Amino acid sequence: MDSARVWQAKNLDRRRTAKSIVKTKSKLLASGIASTVRIEQDILRSPAYRGSVAIIQRLRDAGFEAYVVGGVPRDLLLGVPPTDYDIATDARPEKIRALFEKTIPVGQQFGVVLVLLDQTGQTGQTTYEVATFRSDGEYLNGRRPARVRFCAPRDDALRRDFTINALMFDPIKRRIIDFVGGRRDLRARRIRTVGEPEQRFAEDHLRLVRAVRFAARFDFHIERRTLAAISRLAPLITKVSAERLGAELIKMLTGANAGKAVRLLSSTGLMAHLLPEIEAMRGCQQPPNYHPEGDVFTHTCLMLDLAERPSPALALALLLHDVAKPPTQRHTAARIRFDGHCEMGVEMAGRICRRFKLPRAVIERVQYLVLNHLRIKDAPNMRPARLKRFFREEGFAELLELFRLDTLASHGDLRPYKWCRKKFEELSHEQMAPPPLITGHDLIAMGYQPGPVFKTILTALETAQLEGKLNTADEARNLVRRTFPLIPNLTCADDR
Repeated sequence: MDSARVWQAKNLDRRRTAKSIVKTKSKLLASGIASTVRIEQDILRSPAYRGSVAIIQRLRDAGFEAYVVGGVPRDLLLGVPPTDYDIATDARPEKIRALFEKTIPVGQQFGVVLVLLDQTGQTGQTTYEVATFRSDGEYLNGRRPARVRFCAPRDDALRRDFTINALMFDPIKRRIIDFVGGRRDLRARRIRTVGEPEQRFAEDHLRLVRAVRFAARFDFHIERRTLAAISRLAPLITKVSAERLGAELIKMLTGANAGKAVRLLSSTGLMAHLLPEIEAMRGCQQPPNYHPEGDVFTHTCLMLDLAERPSPALALALLLHDVAKPPTQRHTAARIRFDGHCEMGVEMAGRICRRFKLPRAVIERVQYLVLNHLRIKDAPNMRPARLKRFFREEGFAELLELFRLDTLASHGDLRPYKWCRKKFEELSHEQMAPPPLITGHDLIAMGYQPGPVFKTILTALETAQLEGKLNTADEARNLVRRTFPLIPNLTCADDR
């Protein structure tokens, strides 16, 4: 064979090999690219993981296909311990219920069944959501599909919101199945919708905010087309129910990188529709000697950056503590002032929290924190009785943390915080709230008639006790007789 024919034969072999590789890749993409993943031993031994294995093994023994879906595959690849193990299978709801002893049908029209497992060494039962692979029909309300069609695993992955949430995991073989390029996006630290962004966001408008939350939580960036779609469709967020938005907001503010989340909500235009009161903080300037960091929005985001997994109430207080600064801003010859912003902030914070249907206890704590967020700076000048009463107020520990973050995100002078924390740690509960030396029953025995004066007397006694001026019941009685002498309208009938 001459050299030309040899070259042609080799070139033909190369083309055939290339075509074979392309064909193989196409098949892999159609069926899902499977790859093994290393699992830490503590996760493998966890009851939640072992329970997912047991459920999937039983489904497979019965001839069905099943995988762990949702956040677990993503978290495993990110090295984050998973929490809820949701399972998807080609078994129909009635088959799922027949295979497991304890089940609860929570959405059979969507193929969802809860499976309850009794696990060795665990008190109570572990609950797993087991759903049939489905492809969603038309979305009519920006939340749920009007109908679903049971389908193959690939079609189930294609209906999900973001690629990093569309991975599937085989806990038995410890493999990740990827139909949508989710692993690639995880490596690129990228949030990208599955398919066309406009379609995904039109199906469920809450996904607009969820994209921001995931980008903040994992410190990822949002892919260009996805980000552009969020900005275009931002007005749709007003169609989402208050309860769903409230729950998403709490997750965002109590998670990692909450400051980034707030900045993203603003830059995408979502904040103007979701929380216009926060958007109004942009450009609201503050006195530079107290706030060298800049405007109220910048200050608030810095506080959220510094917070470490705050409670829902503290997280909301971080966001809302200065919410009334824009409407109360006043420029004087001396400085910029925000007179009354704490008091107005209480009303505004309450209105915002109620708008999102948050629990009453959370709202009341947020309002307490907003109203009192400047009081710590006055603590070193308080009399002992007032200081001890301040320390024992419900919510004081969160108020102290709010003040610390407020200070760090502004002028940085932590002396009032450190003084207050030192005093708080030095005092025992009994020193802050000592048992009363005498009670109302003692006052009656002394000849006093019950009434509003009792509160005045007992408060005066507690103040003297907290100040260290009273130590015994006899001293308390003597003080009462000197300060509140018996007069006819204060005595009992028997003493007249």
